[in-house]
Amino acid sequence: MPIIAKGTELQTVITTFEVTPGTCQDLIEELSEAYAEFISRQPGFIAAALHVNDAQTRIAAYSQWHRRDDFQAMLRSPEMRRRNRKIGGLCKTFEPVMYEVAESYN
Repeated sequence: MPIIAKGTELQTVITTFEVTPGTCQDLIEELSEAYAEFISRQPGFIAAALHVNDAQTRIAAYSQWHRRDDFQAMLRSPEMRRRNRKIGGLCKTFEPVMYEVAESYN
């Protein structure tokens, strides 16, 4: 389960994907498979969620990691590099950005 609280030393990564309605479901399936089979099993992984907008033109992936290096090691792995080439072919752009929680409200 994601931990969203100011002051944690966790690494949050929000990746946005620009897609077409025709490729949205294909990309969701690829991302779901990547998280289930590989990403969630990597050292430092805490949790993730996928979000899709109503028009099916944007997907956001929210993930948390114990450390920045854990996320970067996963990205550099041959398995993820192979998967990202396929993912890149299903979307116009995608951009992972690392964040720290500035505030949270319950």
